[in-house]
Amino acid sequence: MNNQNTPVHINLWHKDFWLIALAHLCLSISVYMFIPVLPVWILNKGTYTFADMGYMLCAFAVGLWLFGPFCSYLIQRYRRNIVCVLSIFLLIVSTLSLYYEPFLSRVFPHIPVMVLLRLLSGMCYGLAQLILGSTLLNDTCESFLRTEANYSASWFQRFSLALGPIFGIVAYTLSIGLNGVLCISSLCAAFAALLILSVRFPFRAPEERVKVVSLDRFFLPQSFPLYVNLHLIVIVVGLLLSLNTTVLFYCMIMCGFLLSLICQRVVFQNANLKSEVISGLIMLLCAILLLKFVHVNTICYVAPLFIGISYGLIGSRFLLYFIRLSKHCRRGTAQSTYTLVCETGLFLGMGVGYGIFEANISSVLNLSMLLVVVSFIFYHFYVHQWFVSHKNR
Repeated sequence: MNNQNTPVHINLWHKDFWLIALAHLCLSISVYMFIPVLPVWILNKGTYTFADMGYMLCAFAVGLWLFGPFCSYLIQRYRRNIVCVLSIFLLIVSTLSLYYEPFLSRVFPHIPVMVLLRLLSGMCYGLAQLILGSTLLNDTCESFLRTEANYSASWFQRFSLALGPIFGIVAYTLSIGLNGVLCISSLCAAFAALLILSVRFPFRAPEERVKVVSLDRFFLPQSFPLYVNLHLIVIVVGLLLSLNTTVLFYCMIMCGFLLSLICQRVVFQNANLKSEVISGLIMLLCAILLLKFVHVNTICYVAPLFIGISYGLIGSRFLLYFIRLSKHCRRGTAQSTYTLVCETGLFLGMGVGYGIFEANISSVLNLSMLLVVVSFIFYHFYVHQWFVSHKNR
């Protein structure tokens, strides 16, 4: 664990793994489509403010956590794939409810209704992601392949952060409204459910004394320093996403993801363990500085490219940190913790960017710069050495 080497096994890439990985991709796309679309739609209506948009985004982030303590009980008590599919179905229902927003806002106070709908969407999406990552994915592969499986599947979800907004912007533009986005988002989520149902999972008898509320498959307490460090970094990414809603921006982020994947296999394959996160933080800081001080057309290509490379390098490395910090029986819990910190950070960052700073470029970039510097100091002087001292694998 003193270098970046990550083994590749062709045996991992069998049919069931592909189906679950693609389900990850489709489910995340269905939610990420609303990252650029929902703020534009909400703020153009004229009945909502930036603060209201911030409440909705933060409500989604809070909702991600609410089913977490019951995740272990639900998948022990019921068929885990069925619980996941039902949560996706409820996500589709809560998403399609946005179609009736004009009617609901006439009957009920419009702000609480929208906040409640986003809270419900966050709850359903959070539960589906926890079950997919902590249980169903691991059930499709041998135990010695599970670290690579988690690592590979995380890239599918990461790609969706670029692909989802691209699909959302195109659908919103072509349909001249939200209806097209709602249809495509629901179809993506439904396709994810069908992919899950097409995989045969063996029946597992529940444990004798299953706790209704548990941290198992939900949160890994001993990872708290890693959680705080990654949370600060992902909040910065969320803040930066609140500044741009163009297809070009997300296309360049996708290019950054692809470059970071290549760099991990070529540049960082046998590099020092600390180099990947440090390089990612430096590139993220460079992206912020370019957006703040350089005003030429090429910046719209270079800055999001740097953001994609940075998030790809840091996100994939921290996932391995979480997994290697946990014991073998807590691998699913480590994966769930990582998923929660990434999803929560993104939506909280966007919530702060819209709700507090009203997407003001200067204010958002100043806070982003501060958080990156704090994250760099925290990681370099404390978190890295703490991880090396506490890792189990």
